Amino acid sequence: MNVVLIDGEQLTLEQVYAVAVENLPVELSREAIQKIKQSRQYVERLVDEDAVVYGVTTGFGKFSNVKINHQDVLKLQENLIMSHQTGVGEPFPEDITRAIMLLRANTLAKGYSGIRLCVLQTLIDMLNKRVHPLIPRKGSVGASGDLAPLAHLAGVVIGQGDAWYNGHRLAGADAMKRAGIQPVQLQAKEGLALINGTPVMTGVGVFVQLEAERLAKVLDIAGATTLEALKGTNTAFLELTHNVRPHKGQRVSARNFLKLLQNSEIIRSHENCDKVQDAYSLRCMPQVHGASKDVLRYVRSVLEVEVNSATDNPLIFAEQEKVISGGNFHGQPIAMAMDFLAIALAELADISERRIEHLVDPDVSGLPGFLVKEGGLNSGFMIAQVTAVALVSENKILCHPASVDSIPTSANKEDHVSMGTTAAVKAYEVLKNVQHVAAIELLCGCQGLDFVKPLQPGDGVRKAYETIRQNVPYLDSDRALHHDIHRCLELIINNTLLQVVEQEIGALEL
Repeated sequence: MNVVLIDGEQLTLEQVYAVAVENLPVELSREAIQKIKQSRQYVERLVDEDAVVYGVTTGFGKFSNVKINHQDVLKLQENLIMSHQTGVGEPFPEDITRAIMLLRANTLAKGYSGIRLCVLQTLIDMLNKRVHPLIPRKGSVGASGDLAPLAHLAGVVIGQGDAWYNGHRLAGADAMKRAGIQPVQLQAKEGLALINGTPVMTGVGVFVQLEAERLAKVLDIAGATTLEALKGTNTAFLELTHNVRPHKGQRVSARNFLKLLQNSEIIRSHENCDKVQDAYSLRCMPQVHGASKDVLRYVRSVLEVEVNSATDNPLIFAEQEKVISGGNFHGQPIAMAMDFLAIALAELADISERRIEHLVDPDVSGLPGFLVKEGGLNSGFMIAQVTAVALVSENKILCHPASVDSIPTSANKEDHVSMGTTAAVKAYEVLKNVQHVAAIELLCGCQGLDFVKPLQPGDGVRKAYETIRQNVPYLDSDRALHHDIHRCLELIINNTLLQVVEQEIGALEL
């Protein structure tokens, strides 16, 4: 079995996803162990000297000017975890919770947090034995990091809170006991190190990013399927056009469409027709899809930096004998990236819904109305398009940027906040909506292809059609389409559709 070795320096987005979704085990590198020990030794020296250090021998936030007596240093850390468990709403799913846990562990592994090795090892043991704290989605403003949600994580580390274990929701202490993990008693600096930073917004962001990268390719497949069903042309995808406006996303999207449409009998059948141009939602797919792919590359670059960053406070630089209270916990880089990611995803759904409308409108498509025989008696895909409209409209609301908002907290000590976790959760909701819209377009596109038989579509489109038809039959008369949408959605989420298409024609580009 593969093991993900963490040291705070080399974690990849794909490794985060593998630990989160595939439950790969995690180990700490030898180099990280040495750095952690050195950092802790310096913190213990500061405590012994009764030095004034934020969060170690002082209160937090507005109370940073309150000196804590030596005998109360341990109580300070426990109080911090208890008082900050104020999250509300539904908990994150277990896969995202695992991503959050891994990212917190990786930050601590950098050796700038001043914790004992046993604290980090406890968190790693929880990951490996699948003790997953219940972390409410709401309650973070993304400024001093994700304080409230991370306090719920830390609560289980110390034997409090609630957790999932083997499919059961338990008190944190019970989950730890069943897993054979001893909770820790926090010492100086350790509570603050566990809850100060950006792993919640970043963990959600990594999950959305990797799903979005696959979904962008799936929507190329969906768009090509629709183009074939509507007897569109591939001339707008030729390299000559895109070489004179060489945005990377646009160019790779155009190449994807040409690859998907290769050997299409449908396109050859109307090469000399009198139709001059396709609608924008077909002709401009490289430009629109490509712009979203350019955003995905930018967001990936931000996340790749963040997953290997020290984002807690204060930071312990043991070799330089310095403790610096800075602002690495502030989530603004992630907040803006998540807002941009939501917009990029939403645009993929916007143009997809327009293609769905072309498919179901007989005056535009030349196909039976709402893609069904005996229209009137049957409504076909009429309301499937309405569902797509509802999802696209909801996305427009969700795409209002969170990162432009800031409400001061902690008696104006924390007077500018990022709302990064709000932005990440919104991007997650947009992702789910876009996945459903993609499923609806694929269903409509395949139904349209049934009406242009015996002509065969391009190699990639044909393989997508065959895969979907193995799971969703042709719609001869009305049935409850939500089952069909769900089956097609599963092919997208479990990556089956993309894999079979790429096995047929080669990898699509991003």
